[in-house]
Amino acid sequence: MTILDPSLRDALRTLKLTGMLQTLDARLAQTRDGTLGHLEFLQVLCEDEIARRETAALTRRIRRAKFEEQVTLEGFDFTANPKVPAAQIRDLAALRWLGAGESVILFGPVGVGKTHVAQALGHLVARRGGEVRFAKTSRVLADLAGGHADRTWGARVREYTRPAVLILDDYALREHTAAQADDLYELISDRAVNHRPLILTSNRKPLDWYPLFPNPVVAESLLDRLINTSHQVFMDGPSYRPRKRPGRADTTTTG
Repeated sequence: MTILDPSLRDALRTLKLTGMLQTLDARLAQTRDGTLGHLEFLQVLCEDEIARRETAALTRRIRRAKFEEQVTLEGFDFTANPKVPAAQIRDLAALRWLGAGESVILFGPVGVGKTHVAQALGHLVARRGGEVRFAKTSRVLADLAGGHADRTWGARVREYTRPAVLILDDYALREHTAAQADDLYELISDRAVNHRPLILTSNRKPLDWYPLFPNPVVAESLLDRLINTSHQVFMDGPSYRPRKRPGRADTTTTG
């Protein structure tokens, strides 16, 4: 049995190579039984460290995303509703829209799973290494309104333009004030200029969004560009929520 100098373990801790430290004894055992040669031993230790760092980074991205629920597409029951366009949603899971800077609009009646799918797509982006932010649209508008009051609007809007993907849940629930419309215009325009897509969930179809803006010029300028360059997914059918009753393994809230 190999006796390691404690200073080696201290050195790994100092260098923050805790992935190596956690698997060191197991990898040494593999060298003793001939499973690993010297170079292979070093290689798998490096791979252990990389895996630990990737897992830790993903955990941080998921935390910063502020999802309501930790849900995935793998956990979505497509058989619950045959009207849900499963093929279209699975195609979006390839994330080609992300590289192209194209947004995703999920719309349909309450309860069909729009919020689940939106967060699941965001989870895929985080797994790919991208930063994601999830928020209710009403809360974003309230936050930006507070920024006008205390002169922190610029800093607040940057928090929503920085992530690779911004998920605005419950978009277009009600009519906007002129100030809210201007804030949405600035936010969505800034993201479009930087090719950073949005994922929107809405109970209204996109063509019904225009009357919600008090200024038709703002509505045309903002929504035409957003709607015409987005992937639109109509989710219809019975509510997905009854299948998520308390006591089951997944109690996801879906919109």
